[in-house]
Amino acid sequence: MPPFVSRVFWTAAIYGLVLIPPQFFLEAKTGRDFPPAITHPEFYYSFLGVALAWQFAFVLIARDPIRYRPMMIPGLLEKVGFGLSGVILFCLGRAAWLPLAAGIIDLVFASLMFVAYTKTPPRG
Repeated sequence: MPPFVSRVFWTAAIYGLVLIPPQFFLEAKTGRDFPPAITHPEFYYSFLGVALAWQFAFVLIARDPIRYRPMMIPGLLEKVGFGLSGVILFCLGRAAWLPLAAGIIDLVFASLMFVAYTKTPPRG
């Protein structure tokens, strides 16, 4: 199997593991920098928790792409879900440039994950 597949998921995992954990300590700053203030912290922290959990799924996929090939589809959907949300909300004037940029990056990852999925043979 080409190393491309593992690299895609390792890159996605490292990217997320670098960017997500600090956000657990930035709730107030996020509310100041991108008003309005966060009024439902349970949604903020739940989103971060789920996003962080997916980074560990990406590590598993990167380590054994053939075994975890079925998990590539929900991983791809995770990237598409956030990516489209960021782009659409920006276009509607409901989000700033940062969610747009992060959304575009996630859509690039989703595209790479789709290619990785097609290059990974089914198990067995």
